[in-house]
This record gives sequence, structure tokens and C-alpha cells, in this order.
Amino acid sequence: MRWVGIFIFLWSVTGFGCDMQTVSEKPTTFGVKDYLTRAYAAVDTLEATEAITRGGDAALIFVDVREGDEVEKHGQIPGSVHIPRGVLEFYIDKTSSLHHEVFSSGKTLVFYCETGGRSVLAARLAMDMGLGNVAYLGGGFTAWTKSGGTVNREEMVGD
Repeated sequence: MRWVGIFIFLWSVTGFGCDMQTVSEKPTTFGVKDYLTRAYAAVDTLEATEAITRGGDAALIFVDVREGDEVEKHGQIPGSVHIPRGVLEFYIDKTSSLHHEVFSSGKTLVFYCETGGRSVLAARLAMDMGLGNVAYLGGGFTAWTKSGGTVNREEMVGD
């Protein structure tokens, strides 16, 4: 019985079981909109129309950060490299066994997703990891196709 009393005492003085909002003054909140705002401010945008005209430029590499099922369903920009955003850090890091040579190429990397949100975050991540020549495709794959960009539905490079 003595242990039960000690347990209840410790429980009450440590705050377990209490609403943590009452313990702290004000919760810190930093949401996805905040991340996007910072990324849009820091990352260069390559608009779809310009990207289409520069599509054959050997100095550019398009990096598709969509999920595999999106690529299979909609296709991808011809010659692009598919590396899902969820594993991007491992492919960028030169010390990782998954490092992809595209991230050591010295070329300008243009990240794209379906509409631009994930790709701007991916480009910001690449910058944070030390890559300098990065941009994201404004409006993403959707803008590319609406602007008349060609789509390859067979080639999946990168996985």
C-alpha cells in the first residue's frame, strides 16, 4: 500500500496525466505553410515555359521527387531522374551508400513534383545540404504538361 501512495505522489508532482498546455506558456508552432514560405523565398523558380525551351540543355537535370505511383500514372519529363522526396537526403549525401551521381554533377538541378510544393521543399533541402545550383519547376509537372511539355510514360530513370 505504501508503494501506491508514493506512486500517486510522484505522479501528481511530475505533471503526468495533466494537460501539458498548462505546464508550458505557449506552444511553438511552425507549420507547412511556414516551411513553404521560407522555401519559396530562398529557391529560384524555373517557369514551365522556360523549362520547356531549355529541356535539351545539357547543363540542366530534372529531378522528379514524386512517388513512384504518380510517375507510373502520369509519366515524367524526358531524361529526368526519379528520386522520391522521402529518400532524397540519402541520395544527396556523398557519404551515403545511396548517393546518386546526379548530385555531384555540378549541373543545375531542377526539382519537380505534381504542382510545386514538394519540389520547392526538396530544392531547399538540397541547398541546406550544400548544393548550389538548384531550382524548382514552378507549377510542377502539371504546369509542364499544360504548357505543352513532352511526357515520357515509359522511361523511369533513378529508382
